Amino acid sequence: MYNDNTIVALATPTGVGAIGVIRLSGADAINIAQSVFSKQILNKPSHTLHFGKIINNINNEVVDEVVLSIFKEPKSYTGENVIEISCHGSPFIQQKLIEVLVNKGARLAKPGEFTLRAFLNGKLDLAQAEAVADLIASDSEVSHKMAISQMKGEFSNKIKNLRQSLINFASLIELELDFGEEDVEFANRKQLYSLVEEISEVVRMLKKSFVAGNVLKKGIATVIAGKPNAGKSTVLNALLNEDRAIVSNIAGTTRDTIEESLNINGVLFRIIDTAGIRVSTNEIEDLGINKTFENIEKADLILYVFDAKKMTKNILNDELKSLKTSKKIIAVANKTDLCEIEDLDKEFNNLDYEIVFISAINKEIKVLLNVLEKYASELNKQTETIINNSRHYESLYKTEESLNDIKNGLNNSISSDLLALDIRQALHHLSEITGEISSEDLLDNIFSRFCIGK
Repeated sequence: MYNDNTIVALATPTGVGAIGVIRLSGADAINIAQSVFSKQILNKPSHTLHFGKIINNINNEVVDEVVLSIFKEPKSYTGENVIEISCHGSPFIQQKLIEVLVNKGARLAKPGEFTLRAFLNGKLDLAQAEAVADLIASDSEVSHKMAISQMKGEFSNKIKNLRQSLINFASLIELELDFGEEDVEFANRKQLYSLVEEISEVVRMLKKSFVAGNVLKKGIATVIAGKPNAGKSTVLNALLNEDRAIVSNIAGTTRDTIEESLNINGVLFRIIDTAGIRVSTNEIEDLGINKTFENIEKADLILYVFDAKKMTKNILNDELKSLKTSKKIIAVANKTDLCEIEDLDKEFNNLDYEIVFISAINKEIKVLLNVLEKYASELNKQTETIINNSRHYESLYKTEESLNDIKNGLNNSISSDLLALDIRQALHHLSEITGEISSEDLLDNIFSRFCIGK
């Protein structure tokens, strides 16, 4: 897969637009571009723009007037010679330009191949490269910030520092093996144990951040649940500030899930309105109720909506416990416009769950929005570095296991050669994260998920 060919691809989305950008990368990128460009660019400096025509040499046809950008190695995204051609946004023109460049010796790029070359040429480590895909896919301020942070190398630097600390001790242990017959110790075992404890604590914190990071990356799955006619669909409409769900006094109106996205201060909530929970003799409604419980199981957060006028604290506690979930539940007392707030405070005092009082029909939901914002903030502040990549989590998990093996070995005074083996294993798993150790299959799997042109 990895060779010296010059690759080409459309770097902007397909479809009609004002402009499109076609990207070339490789040793011959500038020569190939020169062979079809109307002006001299071979001796032009890097990071310059040139206006001219792309000409199909086969029939001397002008394909388009373009702006051509030059980025000479190693000062480019990929570390290779890179040409970017800004052309008009016609899909026909874009395809024609790519055909002309392919006829001159370029080949079509594979998904993620530009970023792969950036990794192979040392412009990015593997964790940073993966963050590029996350950045492209980010659809909220929080997911954008996490991707930017990782792409800047904050997570990578933390891993590299851990790895380097362990390498320093590993070299001393390896040195002991060279003097095996003399029974000497160059590595202080107590200091090594303290170091492993410190590294283990950082690894545990990073692992812990994965739950929050994964939720924030994908959006917080928030299920609106409750009995029929509690006002669940009205709550959804109030949150979205539009009539998204059908509202009716007839019980069982919602028989399938409705999912919409809500952005609160840069955090994405995936709001899921569900069928009312009750015993039903209607087969279709039963399917909807079953789907409600499926969504509760998958949810990150549950908003349990109930009619404040018809509910008591004991019954509410029983209903919430009947959901049989460990996920966070917020009790949402709806229809407070029909009640006295003082009576509600008295009735639901010391409820086992967090509770808010709203009137969805009157759009009085500020207190609910504040609770959602607080929930997101708590997730976001769990640790200074948040991971959201399952591959990184798996490597950290294996690293922690190896670190435990090292501590157990130290406690049992195992030989230097066995201790060195455990340290090498921990280093191996840390190195997998940033790509100091990587297989071709792993790289294929990671970069195949990228869009073509990136």
